[in-house]
Amino acid sequence: MPQRKGTNAETAFFSPALFKFLRELNAHNEREWFQANKPRFESDVKAPMLRFIDAFGTPLERLNRNFLADPRPVGGSMFRIYRDTRFSGDKSPYKTNVGAHFRHRLCTREVHAPGFYLHLEPGGCFVSTGLWHPDPEAVRKVRARIVSQARVWKALRQEIDVQGETLARVPQGFDPQHPWADDLKLKDFYTHEPFTDKEVCSPGFLEQFTEACRGKLPLMAFLTKALELPW
Repeated sequence: MPQRKGTNAETAFFSPALFKFLRELNAHNEREWFQANKPRFESDVKAPMLRFIDAFGTPLERLNRNFLADPRPVGGSMFRIYRDTRFSGDKSPYKTNVGAHFRHRLCTREVHAPGFYLHLEPGGCFVSTGLWHPDPEAVRKVRARIVSQARVWKALRQEIDVQGETLARVPQGFDPQHPWADDLKLKDFYTHEPFTDKEVCSPGFLEQFTEACRGKLPLMAFLTKALELPW
């Protein structure tokens, strides 16, 4: 698969050093340790992720032009390593994973928007696609489309395992006897495909990640159209 200038299908973007740093950060999640080891974060975690994001831009454009791979170090596709502890009982200042979210071009500042997501964590790497914790109106629109496009949803669900938190019962305004009643209870609509640390560090991971995203395009199309965004 062609890559942007300076990359190729045999490029390994990530190394075991990324996972070593995250494991040690998990054991020493404090500002003093992080500041002392910040050069490692920059070279072993942040720089490889930004290179990967940049390289994914061309394959992503071929999957769908409306989703963006933004390699800017601030405000781009890569999530910050710093945790928001304002409303959390856990005051650990840093995340012990690194992630990138490739959002719809009209929702670039909205984390709860349709997109492709890469999560790297020692022993817990995965790619996810879809909607995570969308606002109530977005959920309503997706549920309404499941009802109005039941045949499309059925074909999609035969190929794709859609996951998410669920309500105890079908929400008001929807038929509890609907054939897809269980899916109408969903509060999220996403997929989860795990990768090993070794796979992430392999030269072929960019292509693996791209193919994982390609396989979930029917779900992404359904959700994007439900939210009345360009597909």
